[in-house]
Amino acid sequence: MRKSRGRTGRKRRRKPLQGLMDGVNCSHKLEYIKLKKWLKDRGFEGSNLKPAEFRETGRGLMATKALQVRDLIISLPEKCLLTTSTVLSSYLGGYIRKWKPPVSPLMALCTFLMAEKHAGQKSPWKPYLDVLPQAYTCPACLEHDVVTLLPEPLKKKAQEQRMMIQELYMSSKGFFSSLQPLFAENTATIFTYSALEWAWCTINTRTIYMKHPQRECFSLEPDVYALAPYLDLLNHSPNVQVRS
Repeated sequence: MRKSRGRTGRKRRRKPLQGLMDGVNCSHKLEYIKLKKWLKDRGFEGSNLKPAEFRETGRGLMATKALQVRDLIISLPEKCLLTTSTVLSSYLGGYIRKWKPPVSPLMALCTFLMAEKHAGQKSPWKPYLDVLPQAYTCPACLEHDVVTLLPEPLKKKAQEQRMMIQELYMSSKGFFSSLQPLFAENTATIFTYSALEWAWCTINTRTIYMKHPQRECFSLEPDVYALAPYLDLLNHSPNVQVRS
């Protein structure tokens, strides 16, 4: 007769680590503490979301309670948003208004991001800049040897993006030079191709759609960009069906 195995003798199914499945809370990290304080100073009242790292999707926001249909997930005051209005009310505004031919709304935002990143500790936007990726994996950023290995449609997209940034950079050199009175350093060392590539990828991977009225100081390209600190941490599984 086989002896019955006791509780300690039975094999137990190992439960998955809850932290890895649901996300590891990162709100204790200094950069997020500073970002939340910065947002609070601008009128943000917080939300039921915390920064977290997820095994499959990387950085994102984790809900601290079950969300119901039609629940407000997050709301940001306009003071927290970075738009062309922000840029025009900054030290760049006068230079943008008098530059001909007019720069595009996208170029205005890129220029502001590059200038603020260069300012470092002196930038009032530093808490937000510190949580932005330092590098991107957009097709335009891939090395040439990697691009040649891509499927044809993706290879074409990478080449188109790179050409777009190159043309933007070449056509903006004169405008960058006009900003020299604002800086002690040569503007050529501040507004570099790599700096523009970083700013372009920041906007094109993190912006939310927000339509602004057409302004004469900008080109006729649509002014529909808004960078939304904290909200832009939102991420989702590629397998999920999303309607916004």
